[in-house]
Amino acid sequence: MLSFLSSSTTSPLLYLSRKLSLQTLTRNLSHTTMAINLQTHAFAGNPLKAKTPKPEDPFSPISALETLRTQLSDATHRLSSPTFKVLPFRKGRPLASSSGGLGDSAPNWQLGWIGLTDCKGYLANSGVQLSEDSLVYLGSRPDDDVVYWGIDVSGEGGLVPEFGSKQLSFVELRTLMVATDWADEQAMGELAIAGHARALLEWHSISRFCGYCGEKTVPMEAGRRKQCSNELCKKRIYPRVDPVVIMLVIDRENDRALLSRQSRFVPRMWSCLAGFIEPGESLEEAVRRETWEETGIEVGEVVYHSSQPWPVGPSSMPCQLMVGFHAYAKSLEINVDKEELEDAQWHSREDVKKALAFAEYKKAQKTAAVKVEQMCKGVKKEQSFAADFNVESGELAPMFIPGPFAIAHHLISSWVYQDTIINGVEARFKQPSGSTSSMSSL
Repeated sequence: MLSFLSSSTTSPLLYLSRKLSLQTLTRNLSHTTMAINLQTHAFAGNPLKAKTPKPEDPFSPISALETLRTQLSDATHRLSSPTFKVLPFRKGRPLASSSGGLGDSAPNWQLGWIGLTDCKGYLANSGVQLSEDSLVYLGSRPDDDVVYWGIDVSGEGGLVPEFGSKQLSFVELRTLMVATDWADEQAMGELAIAGHARALLEWHSISRFCGYCGEKTVPMEAGRRKQCSNELCKKRIYPRVDPVVIMLVIDRENDRALLSRQSRFVPRMWSCLAGFIEPGESLEEAVRRETWEETGIEVGEVVYHSSQPWPVGPSSMPCQLMVGFHAYAKSLEINVDKEELEDAQWHSREDVKKALAFAEYKKAQKTAAVKVEQMCKGVKKEQSFAADFNVESGELAPMFIPGPFAIAHHLISSWVYQDTIINGVEARFKQPSGSTSSMSSL
C-alpha cells in the first residue's frame, strides 16, 4: 500500500479516491506485465455449499437423500422442492458443453448438468438402474432451489455416443482448467465444482474396501463419507487429501529465485520446487527437507503465501492440497538430485519478469477453449499447448512458468512484482490469494 494511503489525517473521500486510483494503476500494471490477480485460486471458491448443521433443512445431505430415495423408488412421485441436477463423470472427466465463441471471443464451456429423470433414463437405456449409492452429494447454491449430485458412469460406454449426439462430451479436467477464463468468476466457480466432484468420486472409486478388515465399504451421509460393512468393524472412512508443500526459494542478497525443471515438463517450462509432506513433519520442515534433497540448497526463513486444492493429479491421489511458501536460501550452491529433477537454476528477477510478460497465457486459454468446443461438437483433434507460449515478436520465449491456474504462477509473480515503481513512487503490491501445480503438472 502506498504510504499516503495510511495517513490518519486523510479524509475518507480522499482516501477512497486514492485507493481507487491505486487499484486502477494495479490493473493497468497487471495488463502490461501479466501479473494476474485472482479472487481465489483455481479449484478454490466452490459456490456449492454443503449444508450440514440442520438435518431438517431440505437442502442438507440427510434430507436431500431422503427425497432422492423417494423419487427413485416411486416413478409416479410428483417432483417437489428441491429439484435435483446430476453431473456425470467418466474416468475422472466431467461432462461438459460449449457455447459462444463469436468473432474474436473464445467459446465458453459449461458443466453438463442433467436432471434426475433424464439421468435415470440414460442409465436405463444402458440396462442400469440408478440407485442412491451411485450418487454423491455436492451441495446447493444459496440462491436456487436445486441440490447438485455427482455420478461416476465410467462403466457405461454407451452413454458416450448418446451424450455426443447432444453436443456433450467428457473432457479432461486439466483441459477445462486451461480453457477457463480466469477473469470470469462464474467460470472459475464451475471449475471449482468440477474439481470438488472429481475428488469425491475418485476417492469413492479407490476406497471400496476397508483398510482395516478388508470388507466392502458402503456410502454414508449421501456419499460424504463411507463405512465398513462388517458389523464387527464399522470403521468410518473420510475423503482423502494429500498435502504438498510448494515453495519459491529466494536468494535475497542477489535478487534471484530458484526454479526447476522435471523431465516430464513441456520444453522451456520452469516452476517451483514441491514435495509431499512426510508423517511427523511440519510444513516448514517439509519445505527445508525437500529443497535440500532436490537441490542441495539450505533454507532458513519460511513464509506462508497461500494454498490451493489440486484435484487433477492421478486417481490414486484424488485431491492434493498445495501449500505455498516463499523460502529464503541460506546457501547458494546448487547440487541437483537427477532422480528428482532434470535441472535447477537461479534466475534473476528481470529474467523471470520477462517470462511472465511474454508467455501468452490468454492465447493458450483460447486455444484450449476451442479444443473443448471441438470435442463437444464431435471433432477430434489433438493439440499441444506448449507451442502457444510465444513472445510478442513471434519467437519462442526462452522460458515460461505455469499459467494463472497454478499456485506456482502466483508464488513467482508475487515475488517478481513485490517492489514496483509507479511514476517514481515506490509501491509494494501484495498479490491476493490467487491461483502448481502438483508434482504431476508443475
